[in-house]
Amino acid sequence: MTREDELMQKIEQGDIRAVNELIEMFYSDILRYCLWHTPDRSLAEDAVQETFLKVIRYFDRYTHKGRFKSFLYQVAANTCTDIWRKNRRTDVSLEGSEIDFAYSEQKFEDIQSDMAFKQFVNGLPEDLQEIVLLRYGQDLTMREIAEALNMPLRTVQSRLRSALKKIKKEFENGGLL
Repeated sequence: MTREDELMQKIEQGDIRAVNELIEMFYSDILRYCLWHTPDRSLAEDAVQETFLKVIRYFDRYTHKGRFKSFLYQVAANTCTDIWRKNRRTDVSLEGSEIDFAYSEQKFEDIQSDMAFKQFVNGLPEDLQEIVLLRYGQDLTMREIAEALNMPLRTVQSRLRSALKKIKKEFENGGLL
């Protein structure tokens, strides 16, 4: 039984400390994901809060089958989409970044690399961007990506292969780095 499974059992029994531990377990990953999908840090933090509030509010409707991480990313994606619609703004560039990354959270040590990766991913067709981001930016498995995006595993695999071909072609043409 994984730590996630143990926490889920405790939450079902009403243990508030387990909820806090579950949030701590996934907070930095979800924040990083939301930073990719919102135009600034404050909106990303709002999206993370809203994501966890939704998960907690509707926890009684969630059936744990060992796929909480995928479920959490699905809620985060929907939340970011809602926030994006409410706050349409231009995309962030490396040169004109208004985001203050002067914090020391785990997994944020190389933020310039993350920003370059974001610009690179934004150069891919929309149907490939999310898959590449979840696979290489968030380190999700193919199965977790399929569940988070609610699409067949084969489709995820095919689109990732297509994205990698486009990346290789771009490198060969000298279009990257």
